[in-house]
Amino acid sequence: MSITSELRPDGIRVVTMDAPPVNALTVQGWHDVAAALDEAGADAGTHVVVLRAEGRGFNAGVDIKEMQDTPGFDALIGANKGCFAAFKAVYECAVPVVAAVHGFCLGGGVGLVGNADCVVASDDAYFGVPEVKQGALGAATHMARLVPQHMMRTLYFTARTIRAADLVQFGSVLEVVPRADLDEAALAVAGEIATHDTRVIRAAKECLNGIDPIDVNKSYRFEQGFTMELNLAGVSDELRDEFAGTDKAAKRKGSQ
Repeated sequence: MSITSELRPDGIRVVTMDAPPVNALTVQGWHDVAAALDEAGADAGTHVVVLRAEGRGFNAGVDIKEMQDTPGFDALIGANKGCFAAFKAVYECAVPVVAAVHGFCLGGGVGLVGNADCVVASDDAYFGVPEVKQGALGAATHMARLVPQHMMRTLYFTARTIRAADLVQFGSVLEVVPRADLDEAALAVAGEIATHDTRVIRAAKECLNGIDPIDVNKSYRFEQGFTMELNLAGVSDELRDEFAGTDKAAKRKGSQ
């Protein structure tokens, strides 16, 4: 697994997630994303960030197998803190963040994209928050930045997904392009931003965050509290075992 960061001569910093097979990030992976975004914003030479991924899809959320293979609640707490740090780093990055999304963008992926400043997607991209299947809550805060309220609730309660092409009508996805053209499209938008004086753009980013009607950090932290309740009740562990296909799930079913 790797999170790489490359600063181009034009001031565009490209941060790439590459965690085969599906970009489901470990606890360390989420913290690595946060560190990359924090470092990007702290570098005066960075005018804008493009957040992208290699592989089959943009992001499949938290690494469920790591969570189930770790005794106690250490991995759960670590994932909560890691996701919070990564989403916060995208939102509070001192420069605009352009998300280039391909394939699946699920759970934690929606957290990253929902907090980005601009979203460009490929024609095979789709978004979803399947948390209810794993006995967790989270990223509703961020999905609500991509779709209207009733659509968000429907997607959340049903665990349905929605195509990037359908998000264009809401204005949350700027444009949908063929997969082969995604990087070029994201860099083109980032390039427009990068041509402006970075002092002004950085002030604009801070200003727009300041007038945001929702405090995304507090809102997401509130969601995480319910996830912890479900874990303490044993509900989440049961559903994650079934999702991961672990021996514990089989033994549980055999005892019923």
